[in-house]
Amino acid sequence: MKVSLAHSPDSDDAFMFYGLASGHVPTGGLEITHVLKDIQTLNEEARVGVHEVTAISFHAWPHVADHYALMPCGGSIGDGYGPLLVAREPVDPSDIGRRLVAVPGLLTTAYLALRLFAPEAETRVVPFDRILEEVHEGRADVGLIIHEGQLTYGGHGLHKVVDLGAWWKGETGLPLPLGANAVRRDLGEDLMRRLTRIVRDTVRYSLAHRAEALAYAMSFARGMDPRIADRFVGMWVNEMTVDIGDRGRRAVQELLDRGHSAGVIPRAVRADFVAA
Repeated sequence: MKVSLAHSPDSDDAFMFYGLASGHVPTGGLEITHVLKDIQTLNEEARVGVHEVTAISFHAWPHVADHYALMPCGGSIGDGYGPLLVAREPVDPSDIGRRLVAVPGLLTTAYLALRLFAPEAETRVVPFDRILEEVHEGRADVGLIIHEGQLTYGGHGLHKVVDLGAWWKGETGLPLPLGANAVRRDLGEDLMRRLTRIVRDTVRYSLAHRAEALAYAMSFARGMDPRIADRFVGMWVNEMTVDIGDRGRRAVQELLDRGHSAGVIPRAVRADFVAA
């Protein structure tokens, strides 16, 4: 059977899926094809069930919850850190609601966190890899930064306004769940669990063979310094990526509940994870 496994073309996802991509993690006869696309595109494609397994923003999942279940592994969860708001000049965080913010997509969890932090902020969607330039050139007052920009914004002469992951932990005491892997329900429980175990196995393999997995991930690091890439991967691939755990599950539900209460998520949903 052929399975489309979609994830972003970033060093952390490349690191995570190294075990599969290198053939070190057995698939039991499944033919798994890796599809690399940015997270906003994957969020949109999940609406029509393009991929059997897909990376997805936790913010986007309620829109497709009838068709996809969440995997308890493979997620990106920031414990005290997360998407950043950055600006050309120092900005008081309380002023964000009166600024134009360049955001990487309306279904990203970063956007949801911004809406919870500053509901009145004016936003404009910009591809994630152009947001630093957008702010530096003055076309936006503030940028909402995801991926490696969280570590490289200083090189663009920008200032951190607020770390939304740190803000969220201060508000809730919980980590901020950003991205998940989801599996299509129409595959049936047995195959959903099997695919979940495969994803968990590839994360475990990469963490156990960190040097070789990191060397592979560097080809996806968009010119990042190896030391920064190592730090970036460590932020987003760790024990909570192996298993989200009870604390992570509580964080997901809190995020979904607050998003719904704020009117950003259209319906109330219970976080539904595959039992694997």
